[in-house]
This record gives sequence, structure tokens and C-alpha cells, in this order.
Amino acid sequence: MQIQASAPDAGCRLDVWLDCRLPGLSRSRIQSLIQAGRITVDGKPVRAHRRVTTGMTVRIRVPPPSPARPEPEDIPLDVLFEDGAILVVNKPAGLVVHPAAGHASGTLVNALLHRCADLAGIGGERRPGIVHRLDRDTSGALVVAKNDRAMAGLTAAFKAGAVRKEYLALVYGIPEPASGRIETRIGRSPHDRKKMSARPAGGAGRRAVTHYEVLEAFAGAALVRVRIETGRTHQIRVHMAHVGHPVLGDRQYGGRRRAAVPGVERQMLHAQLLAFRHPVSGRPMQFEAPLPDDLAGVLGVLRCGI
Repeated sequence: MQIQASAPDAGCRLDVWLDCRLPGLSRSRIQSLIQAGRITVDGKPVRAHRRVTTGMTVRIRVPPPSPARPEPEDIPLDVLFEDGAILVVNKPAGLVVHPAAGHASGTLVNALLHRCADLAGIGGERRPGIVHRLDRDTSGALVVAKNDRAMAGLTAAFKAGAVRKEYLALVYGIPEPASGRIETRIGRSPHDRKKMSARPAGGAGRRAVTHYEVLEAFAGAALVRVRIETGRTHQIRVHMAHVGHPVLGDRQYGGRRRAAVPGVERQMLHAQLLAFRHPVSGRPMQFEAPLPDDLAGVLGVLRCGI
């Protein structure tokens, strides 16, 4: 779809003007299309606050609606454990956990629906079986509920803080002291709505607690074990950046830092350990996800002093 601005339109904010011209789209939808690069002015990406000028040509590309329910897809899974109630997988970096804007397919949920035919509807149509999440570029152990009883039990355990979650992270610099506790509130960044912040505006956000311990120190970097008491969005990445030691390769929270280490192509963060009581039997369970090849390779480089 393409529209052209006339003289009476000049001076209006682009998103406000489009909201009037496109009654079928909400202003928030228009803003998301602008952010996604699907609305261009004279062939170039723009921002929502751009002012309309006489004669400028605006092109709008609205993607087709995603299916109401995720479809099963034959995507390989690295399964650490499975029984009739739960499934524990070692999620690879790059795999999105559930369908969302920009990721309507090719997710862990699509793979789970292919593997577990009766999973649909457990915990919701859009995120069946999903009790907790890992960021797309974070690898490691993740548990999935296969029935309603397991979903209820795991959800309660996560809410009560009865699940132990430990991560390995390569971070910039060497944290001092070598072990510590970080507690802040985490909420949306007042400067960038796509990011989280340990300094949300007006004291908003939710309590977040992270414990860390330096396992190995290198030249300009460290391998850190991280245990989280809470599970806020991007918690480890936000907290490590907050104390001046962002995760190696984290493009979102690493600021201007760039890893001068071969093999760093994503944030070096891995969910190594997951421990909880089985939601049906009550039996204590613990799972460890082996290091992915890229993280192991970067560690090897650092250990050689390169």
C-alpha cells in the first residue's frame, strides 16, 4: 500500500498522520510496523516522530496475519530427559522459545508440538507447555510441562523460588569482589522500550536477585557462575551490565564494547543447571546441559591467552 502526503498534512507526526489515514490499523500497530522497517518514506526507513512533508511518498507493507495456533514442525531437539509429565531440553542458541512478533514459526514450541502430539492447549494455545523461557541467543536447560498437572506444579515451583537455576557466563573484565549478590528492580528502560533496565523510571519494575561467582579469570574477561533467585526478563544480562561486566557478545546490553575474541558471535550465556522436584512424583531432579561448541571454543581461546 502506498500513499502520498499533500500540503494540509505537512507538519504532522508520521504515526499520528497514518493513524488518521489508515483506520484499519491502530497507532501502536503503526509504530510497530515502523520499528520493523515495514513503513518507509521515499524508500527509506523512518521513525514514528518524523514530520510529514508535502509530496512525500509513504509505503506500508503489512505482513500476513500469523496463524492463531502454532503449527507442528519437525525441528530436532536435544532431549536431556522425558517422561509422561515433563520434557527437559538443551536449547541451542538461536532458537526462539515460542512464537512472537517476527517469529511466527521455527520455534521451540513448533518443535514440541511435532514431538508431543497431545501438548496443544497445555498452558495456553500460543505457548503450550512453556513454563519458563531462555532468550533466543542463550543456550541451555529448559523444562516443559506435558500435561495440566505438570504445568500447575512447575508454575507453582517457579513462583515460589523452588527451582534452582545456574548459568555460566563469559563477561567483560573481572568482577570484584570475586563473588557477590546483586539486587535491584528490573523494568522497562525509560530510554528504549525494547530493553530492560536496573534503573526503571519512577522506581517501577520488579525485584530481581542475582548471585555470581568468578570461576576463571582471563586477560580482560572472566568465566562466571550465576544463580538467579528471580526470573526477570534479561535478568542476568541486565545485572551484569549494571555492575560494569556485561556478557561477552551481548549487543543489546554490552554498550560500545566489542569482543576481540575469535568465535564470539552471540551473548556468551548458557543455562547449565536446572534442579526442581518432579511436579507429579515429587522426586528431586537435576539436569546439566553440556557447553555448546561455540562457548567451549571461546573458553579454549581465552585459556590459551589469545
